[in-house]
Amino acid sequence: MVYITSWDDFVERSVLLFRAHPDKTRYVMKYRNCDGKLVLKVTDDKECLKFKTDQAQDAKKMEKLNNIFFTLMARGPEVDFNEVAGKEQAEAQPAKKGRGRKQ
Repeated sequence: MVYITSWDDFVERSVLLFRAHPDKTRYVMKYRNCDGKLVLKVTDDKECLKFKTDQAQDAKKMEKLNNIFFTLMARGPEVDFNEVAGKEQAEAQPAKKGRGRKQ
């Protein structure tokens, strides 16, 4: 069990672990409200990577990691993230303004 202090290092090593063993890798999130701590764990039963934080701003990072794992699971471990990120940004629609009826 290894606690990794750098978020970027955790994401990189987690993706490499998933790509090496996609059928055996698990991703677990645990949040303790009383402590305000979030622990993320990625394991394949041979190697275990953990990241612990108590910063609220890391919730956005966790959401991005979830999207990375969803993409890897849905499209396969060989997917290129640069293509996926570009499509998501292109597909994003601008927010609607106002509440009234269309005229």
